[in-house]
Amino acid sequence: MPTADRTSPPRSGNSRAVHRRSLPRQLHPGAWWLWSLGLAAAAGRTTNPLLLLLILAVAGYVVAARRGDAPWSRSYGAFLRLGLLVLAVRMVFAVLLGSPVGGTHVLFTLPELPLPGWAQGVRLGGSVTLEGLLFALYEGLRLAVLLACVGAANALASPSRLLRSLPGALYEAGVAAVVAMTFAPNLVADVRRLRAARRLRGRSDRGVRAVLSVGLPVLEGALERSVALAAAMDTRGFGRTAEAPGRPARTAGALTLAGLLAVCCATYGLLTAGSHPWALPVLLAGAGAAGAGLVLGGRRSVRTRYRPDPWALPEWLTAGSGVLVAAALIRYAARWPEALTPPVVPPTLPTLPLLPALAVLVGLLPAFVTPEPPRSTR
Repeated sequence: MPTADRTSPPRSGNSRAVHRRSLPRQLHPGAWWLWSLGLAAAAGRTTNPLLLLLILAVAGYVVAARRGDAPWSRSYGAFLRLGLLVLAVRMVFAVLLGSPVGGTHVLFTLPELPLPGWAQGVRLGGSVTLEGLLFALYEGLRLAVLLACVGAANALASPSRLLRSLPGALYEAGVAAVVAMTFAPNLVADVRRLRAARRLRGRSDRGVRAVLSVGLPVLEGALERSVALAAAMDTRGFGRTAEAPGRPARTAGALTLAGLLAVCCATYGLLTAGSHPWALPVLLAGAGAAGAGLVLGGRRSVRTRYRPDPWALPEWLTAGSGVLVAAALIRYAARWPEALTPPVVPPTLPTLPLLPALAVLVGLLPAFVTPEPPRSTR
């Protein structure tokens, strides 16, 4: 007769719940997107290159610490390269087309091409000043950091799991957005797979000929995924809606539209320079109206949700850290604009402000408080 193992007593319900929470799991994708959008909003409020590089380092560290091994998790490097390309293009345009910032420190002079009278205000060539190059460098670096923040969200959050978390009223729009967001990660995964296949066959994976030979299989793979996605959506009954009276449906649409417009106007007021006391109340009222409209509109959705992602303490800490970074940089930009937007006329050496830098470091919190993502067994 088998005897019970005395070394491992049976677990109670509470101990099993604690053990389940301690296991590796995927963080809620909405928390990752709120965190990355907070860093992006903070980057949009400053042109200080030291702060921008600090935001970039924070995003890169969190991605390195908490990304999984799924194919879409490797897209962060592609976004970094895209940011470098944007920065290089911005600098080239500043050299060739000039800069809106005038300066007295002329570095070199290019031959200037004469333009017709209808192209006044635009020039090709001419003097290239240090002030103009610094302005282009700061603006291009800010755009590159914004792209890196979006790339961090793509590398950390699964697009399909994000779709499951959307309200029922936004399901159709969410499908379109998720399909668009998965294009870049799938494209990167296809290019990596095809380059590895060329290397295994003893062919070179560099040069123009290799790029052209990879382009057609990548396009074929994208078309195959589109057909498979359409078939899967048709099989699962995508687009089915429940019967709803006309008046509640119109009310839900009006509330959602008015709420989103109010949120957009309030966001513009919060992110632009200057003090706008009306922005925060309008933001709260718009968010409430949009939420009410989404709740009413979700009644027409007949889909069910299987095993919804939990929103626990790690999700609150992750989303809160991103919101805190954005709020701190917005406030500091209004109080100390010269520290977060260093002048380029005359050229000055940028300094790292202490309090904004400490606020940006709060964005490192997800690297320590979130559970490790599960790894696939190979």
